[in-house]
Formats: sequence, structure tokens, C-alpha cells
Amino acid sequence: MTDTVKIFHRVLALVLFGLGATAATAGLFDDEEARRAILDLRQRIDAVRMESAQGVSRVNEDTASFRRSLLDLQSQMETLRADVATLRGSNEQLVRDVAELQHQQKDTAQGVNDRLRQFEPTKVTVDGREFRAEPAEKRDFEAALAMFRKGDFSAAQSVFLEFIKRYPTSGYGTSALFWLGNAQYATRDYKEAMINFRSLIAKEPEHVRAPEAVLSIANCQIELKDTRGARKTLDDLVKAYPQSEAAMAAKERLLRLK
Repeated sequence: MTDTVKIFHRVLALVLFGLGATAATAGLFDDEEARRAILDLRQRIDAVRMESAQGVSRVNEDTASFRRSLLDLQSQMETLRADVATLRGSNEQLVRDVAELQHQQKDTAQGVNDRLRQFEPTKVTVDGREFRAEPAEKRDFEAALAMFRKGDFSAAQSVFLEFIKRYPTSGYGTSALFWLGNAQYATRDYKEAMINFRSLIAKEPEHVRAPEAVLSIANCQIELKDTRGARKTLDDLVKAYPQSEAAMAAKERLLRLK
């Protein structure tokens, strides 16, 4: 082999070596890019995974917060229901209290009216006459009359006298004079009895008790042995009240006095 051939072979080997080195370098370059791409892809995947995990965590937190909000809302609704029930119960109790208060007010008003009526004049009818009398006035007269009817003439006399002084303008006045005269007649106080009977006749000559008062005067005169006076009184009675029962009694007594 010549030297020229040897040199050619050496140059060819160097070229082939250079080409092999270039191919190896290119292979090494391609692997590095792939590694970078893979690393970049892995980083992206990790980032996506992290972001996804964070998103899931936020969703879980939001879900938990929503559940807490629902629980709070349910608790508030239960509280509201309890408050409404309490308010309804309070309202029903208030209605009952108002009704009870109205009932009490009605009873109180009725009681006040009843008490007021005890002090208001009332319409009464005594001896055919109708008039208005104070409650105390009515009570005192009836008490005095009850005492007379019981037969306690001395006490009745005192009570009727007090009544006439206390109620000088009373509608009971004429009747009080009549019963006072009768109480005095019963206790044999004939002169005072005649005074009160005459006062009755002078006050109201048309009173239903007037004829009886005249007859009672005649009775007092008879008791006092004033026969002449008794006859005149009986005659006057027959003339003044001819249709009265007292006049009929007077006629009978006149026959006995002759």
C-alpha cells in the first residue's frame, strides 16, 4: 500500500469519525429537548393538579360554608317558628287578658253603677202619691214605719220626729205626720197627736190620709173628754169627706155620742 492510499484512508476515517461525532451530538441534543419537554409537561401537570386540588379544596370549603349557612338558616327558621309560636301564645294570652279585663271593667262599672244608684233618688209610691226620694230618706222612713208596726210606739215616735226634722221637704212628710200622730196617740200623748194631725190636714187637705187624721183628732178629743169638740170634728169630717170610710165611721160615733 502506498503512502497516498494510506493518507486517503486516514482522511476517510477522520471524516467518518467526524460524522459519527456529529450524529452522536445531534442525538444528545434531541434527548435533552425531550427531557426539557417532559419536565415542562410534568410541571404543567403538577400545576394543573395543584390548581385542581386547590379548586376542589375551595369547592369543599364553599360546600362546607354553604352547609353551615343552611344550618344557620334552619336554626334561624326554628328560632323564628318558636318566636312565632311564642308570639301567637302571647297574643292568645293577651286576647284572654283583654277579655278578662273587659269583663272586670264591666263588673266594676256595674258595681259602680249599683253603688251610685244607692245614692240616686228613686221613684216611690206612698199613700197613693208618687214622688222621688233619696235612698237614705226611703230607708229611714221604712225603718220608722217598721218600728211602728212592730208595736214599739215610743221609739217610732222619736224616729218619726227625727225624720221630719231631717227631711222637712220630703215626699214622705205628710205620711210621716200621720204615723207620728198615731204613735203619739198609742202612747196617750193626745195633745201632741192632735197637733200633728192638724198639721197634716193644713198641709195637704186632699191627702188620702186626711180623713183618717180628722177621725183621729176626734178620737183624741174623746180620750180627753172633750165630747163637744169631738162632735164638731166628726160633723166636719162627714161634711168635708162624705165619701170616705172615715166619714162612715164618724157617723157611727156620732150616734154613740148622742
